[in-house]
Amino acid sequence: MGYKEEFIQIYKENIKREGSAELLEWLQKTDFFTAPASTKFHGACEQGLVMHSISVFKTLVEKHFEPETDNMESFAICALLHDLCKAEFYKVSARNVKNEETGKWEKVPYYAVEDKFPFGHGEKSVFLIERFIRLKPAEAVAIRWHMGGFDEAARGGSFAISVAYEKYPLAIKLHLADLESTYLREKHTSSMRN
Repeated sequence: MGYKEEFIQIYKENIKREGSAELLEWLQKTDFFTAPASTKFHGACEQGLVMHSISVFKTLVEKHFEPETDNMESFAICALLHDLCKAEFYKVSARNVKNEETGKWEKVPYYAVEDKFPFGHGEKSVFLIERFIRLKPAEAVAIRWHMGGFDEAARGGSFAISVAYEKYPLAIKLHLADLESTYLREKHTSSMRN
């Protein structure tokens, strides 16, 4: 089973909320299933975004799901869709790189950012998801703050992230799963040439 098929299977098994079928249909019209997860870090390869989304889901469930307090639909929504903002966000471009063996310059493909809707990272994902399904407050906060201290607002001295993590355990769980997936589990997907 490919990454797209695995994503769709997890999505359909766990997300039943009104509008979820329309959201999945929209996703399939974007580059979500072929896009990278970043330009040069984790998942900087074709299908990196869908690979990362599945990895975050598996990490979140494996490490943090507590059946008596957590909701699997919320976990699936947050993990699978937290980086929805990256759909239609990257473009393949080319740059000249000197081949060390031949001494000649060669055009090499790379991913560049082409943000057509600069609305922020987590905020944009929440906005796009809510065009189709209604998020619970904990889900919206988790997706909004999944970048933790790497988010511009957090670096600017906002205390909102601390309040969000205290009030909504799902937010800190998603952030931890995203960190682990990005820096520990996805090391093999860091190049466009992979």
